[in-house]
Amino acid sequence: MDRADATAALTTAIVNQISGASREQSSGIVEVGIAVTQMDENTQQNAALVEQAAAAAQSLQQQASALAEVVAGFKLPQGRQALLLLGQSVP
Repeated sequence: MDRADATAALTTAIVNQISGASREQSSGIVEVGIAVTQMDENTQQNAALVEQAAAAAQSLQQQASALAEVVAGFKLPQGRQALLLLGQSVP
């Protein structure tokens, strides 16, 4: 009977180890799931920020083009005339 008792005790110990390892594995899987969810949320936030940045860049491009058109309407004198208009002496 001692041998049967020892075998039963050993079997119980092994089953307890397996049960503990399964709990640890389950906990690890839950942590991985949480991490994946957080990564997904961050990826979605980054995508939204990229869309906003692209829209802002397009808006700035349009504003720069409009400003270039307005500035193109001005003609500035060159050479001696420009110096005279600025109040500088002409050699």
